[in-house]
Amino acid sequence: MTWFLAVVALLGVSASGPLMAATAAPALVIAFWRNAAATAVLAPFAVRRRADLAGLRWPDLRGTVFAGLMLAVHFAAWVGALKLTTVAAATALTCTQLVWVVAIDRLRGVRPGRRVVVGCTVASVGVLVVSGVDFTVSSRALLGDLLAIVGGLGAALYLVAGEGARRRLTTTHYTTLCYGVCALVLAVGCVATGASFVGYDARVWVLLASVTVCAQLLGHSVLNHLLVVMSPTVISLLLLLEVPAAALLAAAFLGQAPPAGVYLGLGLVVVGLVVVVRSRRTPVEPVA
Repeated sequence: MTWFLAVVALLGVSASGPLMAATAAPALVIAFWRNAAATAVLAPFAVRRRADLAGLRWPDLRGTVFAGLMLAVHFAAWVGALKLTTVAAATALTCTQLVWVVAIDRLRGVRPGRRVVVGCTVASVGVLVVSGVDFTVSSRALLGDLLAIVGGLGAALYLVAGEGARRRLTTTHYTTLCYGVCALVLAVGCVATGASFVGYDARVWVLLASVTVCAQLLGHSVLNHLLVVMSPTVISLLLLLEVPAAALLAAAFLGQAPPAGVYLGLGLVVVGLVVVVRSRRTPVEPVA
């Protein structure tokens, strides 16, 4: 049963990229509704445990607000990338969040081990291969690659910013506040760019609902449950399978077939990240 749930979670997380790529709405709108829906689902549970918030002050919440802002950067960039390049490339390059976390840790005085450096180097070479291939395809695809890399950086900053906040907040409250701040920032972005929140056909709303169900309920919620019965390292390695799984789903349902060189780059990214995951004590955490 455990591995069945693991497969369900993997498919749920992997389906989010293809579903958002297929949604005929602006990237900021898609990102907004995904986070707004997640906030609405989690809010009742957070309110039920509101007594846990007693005594919290602004300094305690500052890290959470910044994490929500970085989460907005992550989603805006990643969904934007899905509109410009292939799901395979966007997913793989966004997963480089772990490489960014290692780089940020180094700036904070934490020296990575030799195997971590090797893994990051291999993953970075994979990024260069993917970007180089997309550069020969179109400037649009290359822009998508750059957005995906920014999305990975946003995810890394979200994880780093949340380290302190999670010591003072329950997981439910932290997640709800982060998604709420993220949705608010994305809403401002929608207004600033003139993107409409409503007025889309039924297919768009079905796809948006599917993203929430697949990514949040079948994906991340099941993964959180599995952390009780599976090691964090196994979960982290399982999450890296999102890259090939999302690529296969995009090929099957969206007809996307990236050049062969992209798959070579994806392989290098995944191999490099596997080395990093197996060499670090801190597990990968999904945000996409």
